[in-house]
Amino acid sequence: MSGEAVDPAAPAAVLRPGSPGRAVAPADRGALRIADRVVAKIAARAAREALDVLPPDAVPPHATVIVRHDTARVRISLELDYPSDIGGQCRAVRRQVTGRVETLAGMEVPEVAVQVERLHSAQTRGAAQGRTQ
Repeated sequence: MSGEAVDPAAPAAVLRPGSPGRAVAPADRGALRIADRVVAKIAARAAREALDVLPPDAVPPHATVIVRHDTARVRISLELDYPSDIGGQCRAVRRQVTGRVETLAGMEVPEVAVQVERLHSAQTRGAAQGRTQ
């Protein structure tokens, strides 16, 4: 040993088990890999949070994700009410998904593509419930 005292409470180094006094640098400890499907679940949940209300018969938002290194590219498929501010809702979804994935997964999100699969019209919903003739 070199005779230097190693502080076991030091956050920059971790003592290797079985090697008294030998510290392991943070970069040498290993890495955490977050699965694509976990990031997709985070993104889909964030999209649901961003939308005020889903149409009554809508399918919940679905996300697909491509992760490379610490970067996630996200595609969200969702259904919206019509008439509504579609651009504003898509913008809110992008913002919420980006923030949640960056916060919870620690990944950069350079792209969130929002695909509106279906628009649910309030007028056709009323007609579908049946009118008496």
